[in-house]
Amino acid sequence: MQVETLEDVLDWTTALHRNLSGCLADCAKANDDKRASMLLDYLAEHEQRLSGLVDQFEVGAETKALNTWCYDYMDKHPILHSTRCDVPFQDMDAKEIMDVVSGQHQQVIDLYRYLHARADIDATRDLMEKLKSLEEHEAMQMTQAANRLLDL
Repeated sequence: MQVETLEDVLDWTTALHRNLSGCLADCAKANDDKRASMLLDYLAEHEQRLSGLVDQFEVGAETKALNTWCYDYMDKHPILHSTRCDVPFQDMDAKEIMDVVSGQHQQVIDLYRYLHARADIDATRDLMEKLKSLEEHEAMQMTQAANRLLDL
């Protein structure tokens, strides 16, 4: 996917969460570790919900914010993993799963931080701040839930 504007970033982020959700759900069925399988199911639901939340930001955002160019970041920081399921979650334990998923979320947060810092207009800064806060909150919530599961 060619990412040039903030609208493209939101489309990409929505697709990332949606595809990660599908991958996690598929791998949950194949993982023999019951705790890891339960975690994968939880994360799949969480990612699906998060894709919907990011998608709603795009619907409600100001056009001038969505049309902001951001291709310079992508040139310097080829991001993130593809939106394909290229990580074999079915072969991982719960800690390894959380490390991978948390790492992907951290990359999205880093992208939003960078775009927030570079934003020239208030509408763009506001959008990036809200998205960054959403991703940070959801990553924290996801980690806390995973930790509770691991404590069982």
